[in-house]
Amino acid sequence: MRNPGGLEMGGFGKRHVLVLMCFAAAFVCYIDRVNISIAIIPMAEHFGWSQTDKGFVMSSFFIGYMLGQIPSGWLANRVGGRWTLGAALILWSAFTLFTPFAAMAGFGALILARIVMGMGEAATFPATYNLYSKWIPRAERARAIAFTLGGIPMGTVLGLAISGYLVAAYGWESVFYAFGIAGLVLAVFWYWIVRDSPAQHVGVSEAERSEIAANIDIKNEQRTPLPVGKLVRSTAFWALVINHFCSNWILYVLLSWLPSYFRDVQHFTLAKAGLAASAPWLSMFVMANVSAWIADRMVGHGASASLTRKIMQCIGLLGSSGFLLLTLNASSPTEAVLLVCGALGALGFTWAGYAPNHLEIAPKHADILMGITNTAGTIPGVIGVAVSGWLLDTTGSYVSVFVLAAGITSVGALIWIIFQKSTPIYD
Repeated sequence: MRNPGGLEMGGFGKRHVLVLMCFAAAFVCYIDRVNISIAIIPMAEHFGWSQTDKGFVMSSFFIGYMLGQIPSGWLANRVGGRWTLGAALILWSAFTLFTPFAAMAGFGALILARIVMGMGEAATFPATYNLYSKWIPRAERARAIAFTLGGIPMGTVLGLAISGYLVAAYGWESVFYAFGIAGLVLAVFWYWIVRDSPAQHVGVSEAERSEIAANIDIKNEQRTPLPVGKLVRSTAFWALVINHFCSNWILYVLLSWLPSYFRDVQHFTLAKAGLAASAPWLSMFVMANVSAWIADRMVGHGASASLTRKIMQCIGLLGSSGFLLLTLNASSPTEAVLLVCGALGALGFTWAGYAPNHLEIAPKHADILMGITNTAGTIPGVIGVAVSGWLLDTTGSYVSVFVLAAGITSVGALIWIIFQKSTPIYD
């Protein structure tokens, strides 16, 4: 019987099929994550929640997401990305389906359900990095990672656009039922198609197998213990940790609060707020892939990986900060939408900056390293989202929210310029 994982798809190599599947996992991950930023508006009206309560509901997800990062990286390193991400997909989809029942049971039950859902989604990117460390050649890293991370804005675009419609037509509960089922369906295809390495995939051609083997840093699948001492003594490691944190501050604050900003400040209807909030994420997807193509071309034409990562990261952080500050003086809803498109479009450059750096400084442990840095990168989801809700309740304005985000990302750019490296911390 032919291995279903050996199916050809449009002439792509099997590594390209893998990238498409990892994109799909990230896509569903963010559909399931972002739907509550639309559903929270009628939920708050139904349950009588304040802005601070809304912030707690949205940030509770990130508690589980943060707690699950390092364990999921460790698990992927031990059992492989295929089983780790597949199991996680089933877990978070099941708890997406369960969300309306938890909300009806009480505020505490909802918080707990969101935490468990976050723990499931935590495996998405550590497991992906585990797979890519064995599948993706060096010259394709930025594009593969940027396209996969493109599931974040594209999942957000579709999640926001569809959620607004579903809430208006069928009630807030419908978004959790629809997206939870979609995730369970994807899990079936994931196990059917994905394999942990080219050696385990009978459909990989000999030419592709040889190309991958000649252009990855892991020459065998034997994993050595993570040298924690060398890692924590490295300034390049801390630059990566801090920049993951700084890059995600704007990402998560806008992910959670953008629909509310467009409704409360720009006075869009609920459906139009979801549609307006989706446009900046489409901008991010486009610019992330453009910057990744530029970055891979730079490296391919002899530019150092370190210089390339510095340029991309600084464009992303400083550009997004500038556009976000300009948004405060937007004179019309259209101008506000365009400026936020600029902020998230610029932020997409960071996916050709800090994101591929995991595979460069720790190729054999990129999965665990991603779990570590994404733990720091999840703190903005816990603190940033909740603090933003508190600032809104306290000041009644988004000024302090946007200024704080711009300041944090600017500090990250300075640290990246000084301390970032692209050479392995250890052999």
